[in-house]
Amino acid sequence: MEEEGPGATVHLLCLAASSGVPLFCRSSRGGTPTRQQLPFSVIGSLNGVHMFGQNLEVQLNSAKTEDTTVVWRSFHDSITLIVLSSEEDTSELRLERLLQMVFGAMVLFVGLEELTDIRNVERLKKELRASYHLIDSFLGDSELIGDLTQCVDCVIPPEGSPLQEALSGFAEATGTAFVSLVVSGRVVAATDSWWRLGTPESVLLPWLVGSLPPQAARDYPVYLPHGSPTVPHRLLTLTLLPGLELCLLCGPRPSLSQLDQQLLERWWQPLLDPLRTCLPLGPRALPDGFPLHADILGLLLLHLELKRCLFTVEPLGDKEPSAEQRRRLLRNFYTMVTTTQFPPVSPAEKEAGSRRVPGPESGPAEKAEDVVRSAQQPRACYVVLGPGSGWQFMALHLGMRLLLLLLSPQSPTYGLRSLATNTLNALTPLL
Repeated sequence: MEEEGPGATVHLLCLAASSGVPLFCRSSRGGTPTRQQLPFSVIGSLNGVHMFGQNLEVQLNSAKTEDTTVVWRSFHDSITLIVLSSEEDTSELRLERLLQMVFGAMVLFVGLEELTDIRNVERLKKELRASYHLIDSFLGDSELIGDLTQCVDCVIPPEGSPLQEALSGFAEATGTAFVSLVVSGRVVAATDSWWRLGTPESVLLPWLVGSLPPQAARDYPVYLPHGSPTVPHRLLTLTLLPGLELCLLCGPRPSLSQLDQQLLERWWQPLLDPLRTCLPLGPRALPDGFPLHADILGLLLLHLELKRCLFTVEPLGDKEPSAEQRRRLLRNFYTMVTTTQFPPVSPAEKEAGSRRVPGPESGPAEKAEDVVRSAQQPRACYVVLGPGSGWQFMALHLGMRLLLLLLSPQSPTYGLRSLATNTLNALTPLL
């Protein structure tokens, strides 16, 4: 596991599967969007080899050269997405999830029907332009990690209870059940209905709000890739403070004009001080004064059942490495432990496991098998980078929570497990 090169290039191609006509090409270099385009001959070759395999009933998913990783993914036999990355040691998992998020963003803006029944290619190209800024944010060096973990990026406000009460009251007053507070693309608080949104819209909606330029109010038509891919909803956003937005997901009502200043002042004017304390939470995720060990340079906590995560690389101010390097290192470490140590459980495995819960009627052999299986599951792992850096990583998996830590070289190896356990115990009441 190494740090990615600063000049690494990522190319994303989208084509109509039946005709091979390119719908768009987006690129980034060193985490910054660029206008660099691949030659049409290269695009045709990449799509051609994929189609050739399909005609022979061979599914081509990925390929590697000396300096590039390529991943193909078809959606609904209508859209083909191809990503090429020259980032060092890029994993297929990361690129596959990138393509899933990109297709989700396409559905979010134009709807699934437009993508599965392409009647006018040129019109679809124009409609997809609205999704470019969101797609480019996936290719860039984002401060968020939901695109990789498929969990909602969250922050923990110092005064969560009054904000939650105000959200519930405001939702009832406006007649919509889906309301949230978002700061810098991260959810501060949300109603129960918002938390029950499926993947990927639960990740895409706050990410979209965080990627848009500042605006006092917005009324955005959006499709929900999981919950409503063919019928659009409305995403209303209202800026309470610079960087802190109130988001509503609703149908035809309420109109933006109905959310007048008097209604906002009634629910949010008394909470100005708690709202202001949310503003610095964007990069830090945790409130000031939260007890963290001085050796922790970054952390990622995931609740695998609730599909929420806390991600910060700025827990204790400025230290080496830089925040950008820490994000890259933690993303790489998450990819490594997910593919090698703690692979995600498939829905079929979850269902089989629920049917196999030991009970009074279970025989000794079944109980013994469950005990052995549980004992064989890894609980922790650590990695120390090679000479020149010495940064250490620790992963701890307990129940539905997975904690990943980036630690300074001075932290003693023998104490990593204890440090991670104490940190997880302190964070558990929060997520």
